[in-house]
Amino acid sequence: MAFLNSTMRSLFRGVLVLALLVLNCQAQAENKVLVLRIDDAIGVATAEYIVSGLREAVATDARLVIIEMDTPGGLVEPMRDIVKGILSSPVPVVTYVTPAGARADSAGTYILLASHIAAMAPTTHLGAATPVALGGGDKPEPPLPLGRKQEGVDDDASSDEVPGDAMGRKILNDSIAYIRGLAEAHGRNADWAEDAVRDAATLTADEALDLNVIDLIASDVDHLLGKLNGLELIVNNKTVVLDTSDVQLVPYEAGWRIKVLSTITHPEIALLLLLIGIYGLVFEGWNPGAVLPGVAGVICLLLAAYALQIIPVNFAGLALIIVGLILIVAEAFVPSFGALGIGGVAAFVFGAIMMFDSGIPGFGISLTFVISFAVLSAFFVFWIVTYILKLRSRGPVSGLDSMIGRNATALGDFTKRGFVWMDGESWSAEIDGAAIKDQKLRVVRVEGLTLIVEPGTEQ
Repeated sequence: MAFLNSTMRSLFRGVLVLALLVLNCQAQAENKVLVLRIDDAIGVATAEYIVSGLREAVATDARLVIIEMDTPGGLVEPMRDIVKGILSSPVPVVTYVTPAGARADSAGTYILLASHIAAMAPTTHLGAATPVALGGGDKPEPPLPLGRKQEGVDDDASSDEVPGDAMGRKILNDSIAYIRGLAEAHGRNADWAEDAVRDAATLTADEALDLNVIDLIASDVDHLLGKLNGLELIVNNKTVVLDTSDVQLVPYEAGWRIKVLSTITHPEIALLLLLIGIYGLVFEGWNPGAVLPGVAGVICLLLAAYALQIIPVNFAGLALIIVGLILIVAEAFVPSFGALGIGGVAAFVFGAIMMFDSGIPGFGISLTFVISFAVLSAFFVFWIVTYILKLRSRGPVSGLDSMIGRNATALGDFTKRGFVWMDGESWSAEIDGAAIKDQKLRVVRVEGLTLIVEPGTEQ
């Protein structure tokens, strides 16, 4: 009986401890504030990171999501994915432009205006949300702001007769409607939001607060949480009162998949993958059966193809890069004494500069990278040309003719006829005179399987 009572008490204590742990975990989950970070240009990887973070906030019953942002802008489609994720999130989202000196330009302005709370740190700024034409080439002139007359056009001219790029007008008007809708959804200054798109207007944090573009200014996250405490919001048509008096900040880290995606979609990495892929296949062609270069080349080419389809590229530039690489490789197969190689290097440099000249912040390519590769390619071409010239200056390297002028070693003393050792083989030899053992003999000519030799040198 005593044993049973002891067992029951132990079981009761275990259940009590388990219940306390569950309640503690639940309390921590209820007090959780998930912190996400945007530090660079907004691309596909950024969108996946933010959307997955918002899902994590819902799954863990987080009280609030804070997106700390410092971005020059980015791509339109990833930005729209982030905006849709914020607007549909049942967890309130605060976008906070920080640290001091940070910015929320271009696509960052849309995300800031889409958030339930728009906050900025002192000395930060936002704006310049005019869309940039994709696909490379010349950028279309944006249409004139409403109410302004274009020079050379009569006042009575219809809108269809006004010169301008139709696609540019379409993109601009769509962006204006989109950003006005985001601003109006949260009661912010939609007129300034339109100016940010139409005229690339920008504001400092203080100016944005005065013009009702943002909701508050905070020096740091703790200051931000203090200002958010007790604030009433409308989230998914429901009134939510924020309680940030006792919360736990939990940074949300990107998974390995998002990190890999972020790496391969960087323009320089995508170009490097393309180069490795092409050179890998060329090396496999030079050395059939090597396997590893071919496998690595195919994998790198597939990764490059995936990256190039989701980042803005100029396909004329891509074609120039491919032509340049073909010319550099052709120099090794069709010796032109540098003409093909130099042409290939020039085509690669111009192609690389053109390929990522989209004007979208964060999706350009470094001239240092391009010049470094051009220098390496030039050295490669120089080595090929030098090697080919050396080959042309050499005599035959196979067959009986290649043996003329080379040295052999006498296997023993002999007069007129005897045997010599050359290239790991014993040869019959004739000499005009006598030879002694281990004497160096020079091959003069070959008659059948007999070497005609003479006293040689020690070279």
